[in-house]
Amino acid sequence: MKKTATIFTDVWIIEPDIFKDERGFFLESYSEKKLANLGIKSNFVQDNHSKSVKGTIRGLHFQLPPGQRKLVRCSSGEVWDVVADIRPESPTFRKWFGVILSEENFKQIYIPVGFAHGFAVLSDIAEVQYKVSNYYDPNLERGIKWDDAKIKVDWKTNSPILSQRDLNNPSLNEFYST
Repeated sequence: MKKTATIFTDVWIIEPDIFKDERGFFLESYSEKKLANLGIKSNFVQDNHSKSVKGTIRGLHFQLPPGQRKLVRCSSGEVWDVVADIRPESPTFRKWFGVILSEENFKQIYIPVGFAHGFAVLSDIAEVQYKVSNYYDPNLERGIKWDDAKIKVDWKTNSPILSQRDLNNPSLNEFYST
């Protein structure tokens, strides 16, 4: 397992060791020990799994403190996975980073607390699975506008499909002014 840096100090691309042969492949999609050896403390308590059609955008989502650290992977299809820094005191506040996660490249992304997360489905169908460090609490769930004018995410899709919730999320400025 290896980790690759992103534009954010604590957001990492994780690539598992993959063993392929004529039968297919084998990999450990999660190893607390191997992540710890890379300097990533996990303590994940819940797994989430979504299935979405092409053009779907889910995000940008985050949780209020204590928040959730996430380890995200795409087990079927392909997604454009996006992380945005929403920490006002951070030198990278409002910056975003995107990476393709797919069943072909096996990449994962580790996201600490203080970042909003979302993805756009690039394939006909995609399944995304992610581990989180705290249990879901609807009272702590928040989101910011997927097309926030100050963050300017390039979602890699021309006809986004969004939930009513994601359509109605506030901008980051509106979130911090309430």
